[in-house]
Amino acid sequence: MTDAAVRIVVAGRVQGVGFRAFAAARGRELGLRGHARNRADGSVESVVAGSREAIEAYLVALRSGPPSASVANLSVEDVAPESVTERDFVTG
Repeated sequence: MTDAAVRIVVAGRVQGVGFRAFAAARGRELGLRGHARNRADGSVESVVAGSREAIEAYLVALRSGPPSASVANLSVEDVAPESVTERDFVTG
């Protein structure tokens, strides 16, 4: 059941360090659906839908990231769950 959805933007050293693969692995483990994509400004955007508990656990994981990443800032905004059209977790 999808209770919630959020759009997350992670800034810092998050491109070229396996961050999207890390995000996708955590998202799948938590049963989330959505995506993680690099942005032109050097950040990573992730839009996910799932239970509030799974989203909170996902946010905790993203705040630390993979060992080679350095997260400087993480912003979160609620979005409509129906706006997340992916059936699984994908990277792009």
